[in-house]
Amino acid sequence: MNLPVINAASANRFDHCTAQAGDAALRGISVQTVQVNIALRCNLACHHCHVESSPKRQEQMSWQTMEQVLAAAAKAGATTLDITGGAPEMHPDFRRFVLAALAQKLHVMVRTNLTIMLEPGYQDFPDFYAKNKIHLIASLPCYLESNVDHQRGKYVYRESIEVIQRLNALGFGSREDMPLDLVYNPGGPSLPPNQVSLEADYRRELARHFGIRFTRLYTITNVPIGRFLHDLSRQGYAAKYLDLLERTFNPTTVPELMCRHQVHVGWDGTLYDCDFNYAIKLPAEGSGHISTFDPQTYLARRITTGDHCLACTAGGGSSCGGSLVDNQLPLSRNAAG
Repeated sequence: MNLPVINAASANRFDHCTAQAGDAALRGISVQTVQVNIALRCNLACHHCHVESSPKRQEQMSWQTMEQVLAAAAKAGATTLDITGGAPEMHPDFRRFVLAALAQKLHVMVRTNLTIMLEPGYQDFPDFYAKNKIHLIASLPCYLESNVDHQRGKYVYRESIEVIQRLNALGFGSREDMPLDLVYNPGGPSLPPNQVSLEADYRRELARHFGIRFTRLYTITNVPIGRFLHDLSRQGYAAKYLDLLERTFNPTTVPELMCRHQVHVGWDGTLYDCDFNYAIKLPAEGSGHISTFDPQTYLARRITTGDHCLACTAGGGSSCGGSLVDNQLPLSRNAAG
């Protein structure tokens, strides 16, 4: 499936901004995290999903490739395995993969849409996660029901709240060894609010209405690719949104960009700089495969970029772990304004 992308040529607006900031060619710094997309199948089909997951997708990682991922993590000295999808729980070897990673002493993070744990055959996952003290990162793009259901589908908010309450009852969100992080992303062509202040809003509203506890909130800027770019183009906001990202470029985010501290592995074992490049099929320099992964070669690569990368350097910055810096630039956050 070919997803839309805004200019991934060798000379792009992101490279222009980073060059002006003194980083003419981005290169890796470390491989702290191995992020792996094990399957594109999902029980949802969210508007903002950059990999365009849905119940119809069949692509999934083989067990052999999963073993190669774990071997590469050991070779690189990585400390964290970040598992994503799709709904990773729907992969038939998911539990086996998690347990093998734990046996290797990796810190395992799982990105879950929550609602999968209400589906037949998946309802025991809260207990599995609790037993193995898995670090959960859960999508809840707003604390308001109408906004969540608009992005992710009818009743998704209520179902998500139900699952979070069950996870809370097992200790997630209150115990230090059972973190439950929530993920926010804007509903349209705007930058996220300050992460610290929005986290306070989430805590207040979710505790007041549902008694919910969580560990941290991650704010993630919408990247102009995939379904989101389709929507922007239909509404006539694609160019305005890219202008907004460029205007709010923050040079202090560049050293912390996630592409400089991780390797991303697609379901077929191909190496990428990040999950967003994976979504639009922009492989890492050299187009390597996890079976032949060499940490030093990977660190020396030039990171593959495009205009879409401006989403990670706008305002307070953005990554799969939330904002990158506290000094968000005080500029207009809305492309439609």
